[in-house]
Amino acid sequence: MKLPKPRKLPSGSWFVRVQIDGESYPITKPTEKECLAEAAAVKARVKDAQKRSGRTLTKAIDHYIESRENVLSPSTIRGYRAIQRLRFQSTMKRCIDDITTSQWQKIVNLEAKTCSAKTLKNAWGFVSSVILDTTGRKIVVRLPQIVPNDLPYLTAEQIPTFLEAIRGNFCEIAILLGLSSLRRSEIMAVRWEDIDLNAGCIYVHGSAVLDDEGTLIYREENKNTSSHRTVPFLIPQLRVAVESATRASEYAVTCNPNTIWQCTNRACRQAGLPEIGVHGLRRSFASLAYHLGLSEEVTMKAGGWSDIYTMRKIYTKVSEKDINEQAQKYESFFSQLCSNEKTQNCNGNCNKA
Repeated sequence: MKLPKPRKLPSGSWFVRVQIDGESYPITKPTEKECLAEAAAVKARVKDAQKRSGRTLTKAIDHYIESRENVLSPSTIRGYRAIQRLRFQSTMKRCIDDITTSQWQKIVNLEAKTCSAKTLKNAWGFVSSVILDTTGRKIVVRLPQIVPNDLPYLTAEQIPTFLEAIRGNFCEIAILLGLSSLRRSEIMAVRWEDIDLNAGCIYVHGSAVLDDEGTLIYREENKNTSSHRTVPFLIPQLRVAVESATRASEYAVTCNPNTIWQCTNRACRQAGLPEIGVHGLRRSFASLAYHLGLSEEVTMKAGGWSDIYTMRKIYTKVSEKDINEQAQKYESFFSQLCSNEKTQNCNGNCNKA
């Protein structure tokens, strides 16, 4: 740190004037050494204050993302930028060093009025990590309780109607791949060479996601190690669509990922079915597997889930009809038991007669 040379005053004290960005800071001390030490301290304090005053939330987010670009996936960065663009807008230009924990709580409370509890939880999780990384402060706030939603899916009775609704659709192959358990990122990464008609299977490996600029980025990695898998042709309609498809690209699906979502929901609306989106296709796969009696191990392997708990908690939906059928089996057991007891009582009474 370069400092001006102090000069000795007639009184015997030492004096130095520190100039920082046009501001003057005069310093007088008994010795030259003390004068230099104080000058260095003043300069450090001013520079630190300037640095802190420039640490706005949006700049902190920029630095957080830029320092991790080599390890974050394009979809993760895209999600972070969406939070930066859509959430906590009244706070983005404020210096995060000046915001107290109680103020953060008020900010979170206001944000809760503009989005769902789950969206807020995700956004705050990111922002709190940025604050900790930038300032070393761990901010703890209370978030609204998340009420679990019953995410839509297709029942076994609805699937035939849905298959007819998407027949010949521009996104038919993509939608059927989703109904065969593939995630959206996996659907976009399927190459024609990954589809083996002779063996009757699809080799699932790699992923394709949109980056912050909306460009599709292809990666060799999947969501987890279990995602690399071989999925048999479960739906005959998929085989027919693949056999008749025009292969103008090395990839089986060339539309925008959002187009798959739009086509899926449009087909659902036209067929009078719940709008399930792309991920609802995957939930429908797991639910149908349960309905048909497939083991959890087989379903988990085919779907590429890393553990059974995740599949049970998020994806496996038990339809009302399946519940009623199981209840009828339970009721039949006791009905049969009562019937046997009546028969035995009747026989005993008859013998006494």
